[in-house]
Amino acid sequence: MSTATTTKSVKDAEDLALEAPKAEDLAALLVGKERPPRPSAISASLTFGWRAMLKIKHVPEQLFDVTAFPIMMVLMYTYLFGGALAGSASQYIQFLLPGILTMSVVMITMYTGVAVNTDITKGVFDRFRTLPIWRPAPMVGYLLGDVVRYFLASVVMLTVGMIIGYRADGGVMGILMGVVLLMVFSFAFSWIWTMFGLLLRTEKSVMGVSMMVIFPLTFLSNVFVDPKTMPGWLQAFVNNSPVTHVATAVRELMAGNWPAADIAWSLGWAALFVVVFGSVTMRLYNRK
Repeated sequence: MSTATTTKSVKDAEDLALEAPKAEDLAALLVGKERPPRPSAISASLTFGWRAMLKIKHVPEQLFDVTAFPIMMVLMYTYLFGGALAGSASQYIQFLLPGILTMSVVMITMYTGVAVNTDITKGVFDRFRTLPIWRPAPMVGYLLGDVVRYFLASVVMLTVGMIIGYRADGGVMGILMGVVLLMVFSFAFSWIWTMFGLLLRTEKSVMGVSMMVIFPLTFLSNVFVDPKTMPGWLQAFVNNSPVTHVATAVRELMAGNWPAADIAWSLGWAALFVVVFGSVTMRLYNRK
């Protein structure tokens, strides 16, 4: 290569170096550039709720507990106890359906804790904590996604109940008010399981503890029978159970009545669950 050619190449390289932006200039450009706005609490929560829906899309077997399970519960208890407790299945379903609806939705809330525990085990929550979002958004998103599952379970059970003879004197409005109240309570009740999902090490332990809590609350209630037939000491527990208050409120709303006391108790229990277990959940989440 000739000396002239070499000199020209060196000069071209020097010119390019002078024209190219320096690292300091690039850094200043990036820092000075406007960042996208931080998502709001509602936007972030809805995004995580949509994530929960996408998980169901890719694993549709997750819908088994809100489709097959509710159908089995309605048919089994109606025809198993109907004749003995009310004389016929068609009469018993009028009392049973709002109660078994409450019981079934409350029971499937425990899967929220299992899902949270699974994501923690896989390390997904470590990524969530690094995002510039509202801290409780992943938890709230889980619960919002599960509310859709609870609503689907309610629709399935009401459809089956009406096929086998249930009639709501409160009409469509009574049914809607009962379902909305149940969704609010279930959303709040699910915070118990998010706490266990963060506190316990495996999803099996979450399931085990959840069943130990849910079974006494749901079966020791007025879901199946009137508490007046129970011993006095048991009535004291049943009449003050949160599941009893919700089941009574849902039953009365669907019957066209306005049970102000039971509605107030149901909303009060819901507020208590959110304040107590929501606070503990976020404390554990920040320290996990």
